[in-house]
Amino acid sequence: MTDPYEPERTLGTGPTQTSGLADEAPEVAELQTALAAAEGRAQESKDLYLRALAEVENVRKRAARDVEQAHKFALERFVNELIGVKDSLEAGVVSAGTADALREGSAATLKLLVKAFEQAGVVEIEPAGEPFNPELHEAMATQPSAEHATDTVLQIIQKGYQLNGRLLRPARVIVAKNN
Repeated sequence: MTDPYEPERTLGTGPTQTSGLADEAPEVAELQTALAAAEGRAQESKDLYLRALAEVENVRKRAARDVEQAHKFALERFVNELIGVKDSLEAGVVSAGTADALREGSAATLKLLVKAFEQAGVVEIEPAGEPFNPELHEAMATQPSAEHATDTVLQIIQKGYQLNGRLLRPARVIVAKNN
C-alpha cells in the first residue's frame, strides 16, 4: 500500500520520461508568455498609480495655494466698497462749509456704507418693539412699561450686526419689565 503523504515515484527510463519533458516545453512557453504579460500589466498599473499620485499631490498643492490666496484677499471686495466711503468722507471734510453741506455729505457717505454692508452680507439688528432674544440682543437695562409686554425691547442703545447669519455684535437694548 502506498503512503498518501509521499509523492509517487516513477522508476524507469522509457518513453514516459522523455515525453514528459516534451509536453512541458509548450506549457513553460505559455507560462513565460503569461508572466511577461502580467509583468507588463503590473508595470502599466505602477505607471498609472505614480501618475495618479502625482496628480493628487498637484491638486493638494493647488488647493493649499488657493486657500492661502483666499485668506490673503478675503476682504478685498469689502475693502473696495469701503474705499468709496473713505473718498466720500474725505470730500465731505474738504467741502464742509456749512452744516447743510456736511449733513448732505454725511448722508451720502452713510448710503455708500449701507450699500457696502448689504453687498458683503452684513445685516443690522434693530429689534425695537420685538421680544427680547438673548441670542441676538444684550439687555443693558430694564425699564417698567405699562404699554409694552414684559421682555419687549423698548429702546436700542446700539444696533447689532450679523454677517451671513452669524452674530458679529449683539444689539444693546433696554427691555420692558413688569410694573
